[in-house]
Amino acid sequence: MKFFRTLTLALAVVGAALSGSAIAQSKSKLQQILERGTLRVGTTGDFNPMSVRDPATNSYKGFDIDAMQQLAKDLGVKIEWVPAEWATLVAGITSDRYDIFSGASLSMARAKTVGFSAPYLEAGTVPVMLKSGAGNVKGWADLNKRGVTIAVLMGTVFEEQARTHFPQATVRAIEKPATGFQEVLAGRATATITSNIEAGTLVQTYPNLTLVQGAELRNKRPFAFPLPQNDAVWINYVNNWVALKQSEGFFDQLESKWLGK
Repeated sequence: MKFFRTLTLALAVVGAALSGSAIAQSKSKLQQILERGTLRVGTTGDFNPMSVRDPATNSYKGFDIDAMQQLAKDLGVKIEWVPAEWATLVAGITSDRYDIFSGASLSMARAKTVGFSAPYLEAGTVPVMLKSGAGNVKGWADLNKRGVTIAVLMGTVFEEQARTHFPQATVRAIEKPATGFQEVLAGRATATITSNIEAGTLVQTYPNLTLVQGAELRNKRPFAFPLPQNDAVWINYVNNWVALKQSEGFFDQLESKWLGK
């Protein structure tokens, strides 16, 4: 009898623990964030001018950083930056490393696993190369040739796009800390492709780089905030926040500040 009473007690303790875990899991991210008092934001810090990390101070700045700081302020909580990688963006959401990602282009591949907020910005893809070699390149087609190397960061939407747009060229997917534009500057790649948002900053920062003249904006896509797919309460809250901030002109102000629009 003593054995059975001990077993019953042990099972009761386990049951209570599992019940508590189930209750915690049933809480929406919104409720967890408010109770915890912090908003955990995943960000890469390598996407100028959206998310830029200062290694000296380990602080972040940029369009998406301002947006997330405002979201935390409106929630009435503190913000916790969680270093993230583009290649593991989805895994960071599904493994609960962060509550929301600071902003990314919406792709259907990612949308199979994670949720997205309502879009807050539209961007497109452009090729960037050295000025010294740009004279004979008049558009996308001139880069889709044998002997041309396109460097892109592994795991990003630009890797997918490069393989679609340049089937005749060599697409080199590189890993951080290398970047596509650095490969171009070093002469190891003919061109890279990136968002027109980042490209505008790159050509200002590196005078040797240029946008390919005559290359139209391709793969126009919205930017949105990735977040857990199965949490309708949290998604709804963020969607309402985006709609409110758009009507207030908040995102217009960020475009003026960071994108020069």
